[in-house]
Amino acid sequence: MERAYWLAWSQIPGVGPVLLQRLHQYFGSLQVAWEAKSSELGAVEGFGFNTIQKVSKERASFNKTTHPEEFLVQHLEVNPHFWTPIDDDYPRLLLETASPPPILYYCGIVELEENLGQKGLIGIVGTRQPSEYGIRWARQISTALAKNEFTVVSGMAEGIDTESHSAALKAEGRTIAVLGTGVDVIYPAKNQKLYQQILKQGIVVSEYSSKTPPDRTHFPRRNRIIAGLCRAILVIEAPIKSGALITADYANEFGRDVYALPGRLDDYNSQGCLKLLTQGATPIPSELDELIKMLGAIPQFDSIPTKPVKTFLPQLEPELQKVIETVSMDSTAFDVIIQQTGMTPGFVSSALLQLELMGLVTQLPGMRYQRC
Repeated sequence: MERAYWLAWSQIPGVGPVLLQRLHQYFGSLQVAWEAKSSELGAVEGFGFNTIQKVSKERASFNKTTHPEEFLVQHLEVNPHFWTPIDDDYPRLLLETASPPPILYYCGIVELEENLGQKGLIGIVGTRQPSEYGIRWARQISTALAKNEFTVVSGMAEGIDTESHSAALKAEGRTIAVLGTGVDVIYPAKNQKLYQQILKQGIVVSEYSSKTPPDRTHFPRRNRIIAGLCRAILVIEAPIKSGALITADYANEFGRDVYALPGRLDDYNSQGCLKLLTQGATPIPSELDELIKMLGAIPQFDSIPTKPVKTFLPQLEPELQKVIETVSMDSTAFDVIIQQTGMTPGFVSSALLQLELMGLVTQLPGMRYQRC
């Protein structure tokens, strides 16, 4: 049971999302990686001598306590709902980022849309101490998004997050809250009612297990999940140093569109948005119909292309031919290529590199590939 080994590896200190992806890519299975010798781990990028020693010690200690499959059974008793990257329901856009959570816990209405509604997830973030101007625009934008069947994603923090979730719910729309705590821990406590409403009309997700309390280091990390889930991020109000700008940075890294609400030059809460605008973010227009059109024009991330692309190709080895036939002229996600070819991640990665060197494919942000 591969899920058990994703869970077991996630418990090993020093092995974060990036190293887990490398392990999975190299060995093709985290069960195989779990059973690998220490010397074999050294072939994986990022596993230096000290890391191998530490990981080997932690893995041995884990094995003395329980077997990974037994641990999974125990874990499910208090954490009944979670996805791993090998599960079909794992959010596809998030999976295409460089550091998808190895375990993503959830609670609420999972039938929100197929695979968390990849077609229309829009993140809204901003300061915890918004002005009346920021509150007004957060409400108006969230309402417009909800009425146009977009799903509003935010972090359930005070301020802009709370206003965005609340407005989407009031408009009878869908919303997703990404928490920096366990999915059963409400923070801030004053959002108890909002949390219960979200569970009835949306979903809460987190990379932290049940009962995990708030910690200041958790919130910057959860911002990458907000950015990874969404097709675009809207920053309403944000000082220069704020979590909203961290989310925008992740969005840029993941190849997502970033929008910012223009504000006054002398307004503290607008300085982050003004900075984003100078860096190329799109200004949020005053006419929200125009914003809806802009967001609706973002290319959709289909999970599997409906028809193969027929173009002239040079004579290739059968394996390379099989890989390139799954790559479209628009773009195809790395995990979709794996799914369609039935090959291991390591082999697909190597094949794509060869095809890149041959000038036949190019890599795009978010682990997507495009045929040249």
